[in-house]
Amino acid sequence: MMVTRRILGGGAIWALAFGAAAAQDVTLTLHHFLSPSSNAQTKMLQGWADAVEADSDGRIAVEIFPSMSMGGKPNELYGQVRDGSADIVWTLLGYTPGVFPRTEVFELPLVHRGSATDTTIALNASMDMLADDFKDVHVLFLHSHDGNLIHMATKPVKSFSDIEGAKLRTPSRTGAWMIEEMNAEPVGMPVPALPEAMSKGVVDGALTTYEIVPSLNLQELDKYVTELPNGDRFGTAVFMLAMNQDVYDDLPDDLKAVIDAHSGMNVAAEIGAMWEGFEEVGVTALNDAGVETTVLDEQAAAPFYEAEQKVVDRWIEEVSAKGIDGTTLVEAAQAAVEAAHSSH
Repeated sequence: MMVTRRILGGGAIWALAFGAAAAQDVTLTLHHFLSPSSNAQTKMLQGWADAVEADSDGRIAVEIFPSMSMGGKPNELYGQVRDGSADIVWTLLGYTPGVFPRTEVFELPLVHRGSATDTTIALNASMDMLADDFKDVHVLFLHSHDGNLIHMATKPVKSFSDIEGAKLRTPSRTGAWMIEEMNAEPVGMPVPALPEAMSKGVVDGALTTYEIVPSLNLQELDKYVTELPNGDRFGTAVFMLAMNQDVYDDLPDDLKAVIDAHSGMNVAAEIGAMWEGFEEVGVTALNDAGVETTVLDEQAAAPFYEAEQKVVDRWIEEVSAKGIDGTTLVEAAQAAVEAAHSSH
């Protein structure tokens, strides 16, 4: 007798079938907040699901639910995978502030230096150091994007004083601090809400990426983009693909091995390079729309770097007050990013 198990939403539906040998087939739900046409789904998540299915000889299927189609809001995704209403989620750690205090170090400017590959490798190589943040879920992998730039609909930012007073969408808590240090006003919102906010003048612009431009049609809203020199960015965001711990534990060892083969350091370089590649389409869209891009020179960038250092110092002070050695974490994260850069 062959037992076929289907895991759906953290629950189990049992069916009996006849066969010569015992096997276990699993369908896993994967929930996320972006559209089905986003790079995150079409390239990364669908590619991951297809690879897992192929390497399991079809015994693992992954059913993807984009645009919060399983219900809830983006900031509830972590709770969904922790509690088992979704088997797997892809989410932004910044949507649940305070839950991942150690991992947040990799979002900081002067830690992330503009390479999604370097920071993604560093994140997955540092899981021992970050483990206390993820006790309640099974992390498949962490990754970043290339990092944040200043996108503006109202005026160009060519100097530090130009940004003063602007209302900017922030991608994260530390992004809000960066905006505050630039004497601007942070406005928190999930990124899908940004186009309407920009079109209605609720915000003047945003700290966000090149990658997101096409899926949000920001080329129709942006008029100016500002970059730091040498590929540096105004911090980044950390994303997580995570699985419910019980669902992972219930898999037979051979299917666990398939999941493991597509997790952590086994996929970090590939995922990081993928997100670097996603930027090109956004840059092209902005150029084709005639959006003006300013790359600050070292002199103009100096006060922005001073603001970034203040953000790092503020972060160290805050987490240290909670019993986490912030200075050691920053130094270790910077070293991990540098080691990743030297490795390729």
